[in-house]
Amino acid sequence: MTDAPAAIAHLIDVMARLRDPETGCPWDQVQDFATIAPYTIEEAYEVEDAIAQGSPATLLDELGDLLFQVIYHARMAEERGWFAFADVAGAIADKMVRRHPHVFGADETRTADQQIAAWEVQKASERAARAETGTLAGIPIGLPALTRAAKLTKRAGRVGFDWPDAASVLDKLEEEAGELRVEIQKAPQDLDPAAIRDEVGDLLFVLANLARKLDLEPEDCLRGANRKFERRFGFIEQTLQYEGKLPADSTLDDMEALWLEAKRRERAGG
Repeated sequence: MTDAPAAIAHLIDVMARLRDPETGCPWDQVQDFATIAPYTIEEAYEVEDAIAQGSPATLLDELGDLLFQVIYHARMAEERGWFAFADVAGAIADKMVRRHPHVFGADETRTADQQIAAWEVQKASERAARAETGTLAGIPIGLPALTRAAKLTKRAGRVGFDWPDAASVLDKLEEEAGELRVEIQKAPQDLDPAAIRDEVGDLLFVLANLARKLDLEPEDCLRGANRKFERRFGFIEQTLQYEGKLPADSTLDDMEALWLEAKRRERAGG
């Protein structure tokens, strides 16, 4: 195993050299928090993808890319005199110690459920210290929309504002689908794109909360559906290619038949 302090020090030095205003990389020299943020988000998703692949080598590489993003932001903050990487590492270590008194020094034990409850109390206290008021304060705007929808209503549910069960969410889903149907069945001259967008948003919001009520992560559900679509459509393309055709040369009925065949094979395990 590599010596951690030495490796971190080397990475910090690499970042400093890349950002050096005289001898650094021209691209790195001109970046700022806003331009680097999209890369940070992208790297987090690539870590998740590496985990899904089950490849230790890929995970090692992607975790390095994500760590580099943290080093990058810390370096830009240090240049502004705000804080350095050591402050970031120290702050998160202190936070974890503060949030886990049953591990670090306190004479108490907790179950997993008790720890979750204590964690939420601690986070609420920290939000209050930052003058973030309101039940929904502190839920990041930058989260994927489906994830944020689930988090918003989970937080609201803690104060009693929630559907009682998944069945009631399904009822709401049917209601929202009906409202969308009303909008899209209007005469062409009466269609209201803003209203349609609003109703589609309501439908997605309820779907996110249906997943939450079933103890599912909505983004994970959608990623699974994406993979399934890619797999089945790939079967369609491969089959058509074997027949000397392209999807564009085929009818919808032809492709639908192949889609059903792909489903049949999946269920049969073939």
